[in-house]
Amino acid sequence: MGPPQDGFFAALGYALLHPTAVPTGANDWGCRPSAAHPRPVVLVHGTFENRYANWAGLAPKLKAEGYCVFALNYGGGSGPVMGTGDTPTSAGRLAEFVDQVRAATGAAKVDLVGHSQGGVMPRYYIKHLGGEVEVGRLVALSPTNHGTSLWGLGLLSRAFPGGETLLGRSCAACGQQVTGSDFLEELNTGGETHPDVSYTVIATRYDEVVTPHTSSFLAAAPNVVNQRVQDFCPTAFTEHLGINYDDVSGRMVLNALDPAHAQRPAC
Repeated sequence: MGPPQDGFFAALGYALLHPTAVPTGANDWGCRPSAAHPRPVVLVHGTFENRYANWAGLAPKLKAEGYCVFALNYGGGSGPVMGTGDTPTSAGRLAEFVDQVRAATGAAKVDLVGHSQGGVMPRYYIKHLGGEVEVGRLVALSPTNHGTSLWGLGLLSRAFPGGETLLGRSCAACGQQVTGSDFLEELNTGGETHPDVSYTVIATRYDEVVTPHTSSFLAAAPNVVNQRVQDFCPTAFTEHLGINYDDVSGRMVLNALDPAHAQRPAC
């Protein structure tokens, strides 16, 4: 169990030395959901990332709010650099993990909170692997729903040790997230969402990886909420890797998971 962190690069530094670290508050397999929060929350990291680097800030906050919290690593990679493998295969790994969470907790459904690829890969699980009956909500931070550029992925890769090498040689997920890829074309054809799942997208105007940031947004539907951090805090300069550790976006996640008790984020 790794300690809580207040920033992505501090968490990444810890993960480099402890590549299998679990964020504080996550993966307590004895946790039983409460009546107030009956669905466990499963945290899904992004490309070149891992469960600890992404969620060392948010996981303990969710636990403190009374949620059963779980986080997985997926997608292969090297050491703490994960999320580079074939996206449908990663969706299969997520499906298996959700089944483990449901079996351990007795919950019929889970809620998913994902970052970047972790916001779009679960949509494959929902569309093709039975996730529509196992997921209540998908909350996605800066997801690559409509792709990004190779420039954006290249910029992201440089933030991670060995990331540029993986991008050039063995990152199937990278190509699948490029705007116009066959993967995204198929995923977005025939409707981007399932009517039995609620979707919230949280983006930031200063996203330097998903460009333009509006490509994170899902098509309008009664079960879709598209938001920006700057809708609540115009002066926030949150970017792609920082959004998981931002106080405003953290409050937005809590609101999306429990809209009946939503609070306006403090800027």
